[in-house]
Amino acid sequence: NTRHQRLVGEISFLIGNYLDEKNIGDEVLFAPLAVFLENNNITYVEPDISVICDKSKLDDRGCNGAPDWIIEIVMPESRNMDYYIKLFRYAEAGVREYWIVDPMKDRIIVYNFEADDILQYTFADKVKAGIYEDLEINFSEMKFE
Repeated sequence: NTRHQRLVGEISFLIGNYLDEKNIGDEVLFAPLAVFLENNNITYVEPDISVICDKSKLDDRGCNGAPDWIIEIVMPESRNMDYYIKLFRYAEAGVREYWIVDPMKDRIIVYNFEADDILQYTFADKVKAGIYEDLEINFSEMKFE
C-alpha cells in the first residue's frame, strides 16, 4: 500500500543520504531484492530494506548471504512472517541488526544481534542504528500518511 511504500522510500532515502554524506561505501537496497540467506541458489527472502556492507555479496540476482541490516515494514498480511519467521531466519543467517517497523502499532523494534540487545521505540522517537556510529532516524519527522 502507499503507506508502506512511503515508509520504505523515506527510510531508504535517509540511510542512503547518510552513507553518501559520510562517504561510506555500503549500499542500501529495497524490495524487490532477492536475498539468499542460505548457501543455495533457490531459497530467498525479499526484505523491504537491506543494507549491505560487503558489496562482494551482490550480483545481478541479488544478495548472496546475510545483509548487515534489514528493515521490514509490517503489513497485516506480513505480521507473522516479520515478527517470527524472518526474525529467526535473520538471526540465524548472521544479520547484524533487524528493525521491525510497525505503523499499525506505532512501534519500532530494534534487534541488535551483535550486542544481544532488543530495544523498542514509537513513531515519536529518534532511533539509532547500531551498525553506524552516528546515524539516527527520526520517525517523528516522517510523512507517510
